[in-house]
Amino acid sequence: MKNFSGFNYLCSTETVFGKDTEMQTASMIRKYGGTKVMIILGSSGFARQTGLLERVTGALDEANIPYIELVGVQRNPRLSFILKGIELARREKVNFLLAIGGGSVIDTGKAIAAGMKYDGDMMDFYTRKVVPEEIAPLGVICTYAGSGSETSGGTIALDDITTNAKHSYRYGHNRARFAIMNPELTYTVSSYMTASGAVDIFGHAIEAYFNYGTSYLGDQFCESCMRASVKYGLIAVENPTDYEARAELMMASSFAHNDVCRIGRSVSTGGVVNLERHLSAAYDTLHGAGVAVVMPAWIQCMIDYDETALPQLVMMANRVFGVEADPFNPKEVAREGLGRMRSWLNRMGMPSTLHELLELDVSDVQIEEILNAVNFDKEGVFKGFGQCTWEQIHDMFISIR
Repeated sequence: MKNFSGFNYLCSTETVFGKDTEMQTASMIRKYGGTKVMIILGSSGFARQTGLLERVTGALDEANIPYIELVGVQRNPRLSFILKGIELARREKVNFLLAIGGGSVIDTGKAIAAGMKYDGDMMDFYTRKVVPEEIAPLGVICTYAGSGSETSGGTIALDDITTNAKHSYRYGHNRARFAIMNPELTYTVSSYMTASGAVDIFGHAIEAYFNYGTSYLGDQFCESCMRASVKYGLIAVENPTDYEARAELMMASSFAHNDVCRIGRSVSTGGVVNLERHLSAAYDTLHGAGVAVVMPAWIQCMIDYDETALPQLVMMANRVFGVEADPFNPKEVAREGLGRMRSWLNRMGMPSTLHELLELDVSDVQIEEILNAVNFDKEGVFKGFGQCTWEQIHDMFISIR
């Protein structure tokens, strides 16, 4: 018997999907009231090098829409850069933001959009002290399949000013007005980053999947996103210009994170993505690659220590990885599913240990520093699906170093 919970669902982002859709940027900005734009770009120079920025700014020039540029978003976006963007947007009196890039650029755009409308401390949002009442209009041109930030209400930032901790907030109205999604823009993404993005998609789906409140339809959405990331992640890694694979990954990325997978379920208390967040905050790693290391160990921890997680683990093994169901040996089914997951990650070239991920030996002290940032309750139990203790999570990190 499934346990249903009430939910609010809002996905107000207009998605413009397909080849050459970036050429609609100017008309979309006009549609949503933009008259002066701040273009937000990453530090890699991708948009400029590929000619994407020139195509977009050419369209803006033709439409007589003035713009300025904010360049330099880093992986794991920094709070200091967000504050710089807010200051620039206010000073230049822009009334529309355009984020061109992947999750870090889009998250930065969302945070700037919220900060432009708020006179207080930006950390008020991340600490849940204040809910953003409104955000400035934001449009997105997505160039990476993984984060799903282009149509979701979530945003993440690294507090590089005081704590060096990674924080997030997620609200239904904290979304872009439109998301332009051309799968061809992801052709030049490296194999490693493509694989990392596929794992990121899987991780977001699994966050919703392992939940105390569940629904059949919600399970099906989660499993579809997981299967898509498994199938098409491998194809895109092997053939970077396979349009079908790039398109399926881009769609799965969006839907794994825009709350569709959470219908009929309680609000996620976090799990593998929560655990990895503290790792990437400390070492500035690619989020998906970090998930590839932590996720199998987290699942192993649930198999070993938490019987309540077993039905969902068995269901995932059967429906996502094709393991034959066996009601008399559920743990064996779960273990076989985990083995097939590890095989998938290995085939995509993802790291399996902290040493591979970070290219350094991780000490007990460093592991304890990571765990100090993780949320455990007063009894020392991890605040996420799967009731694992501090000692068990500690041993988990030891096993993957």
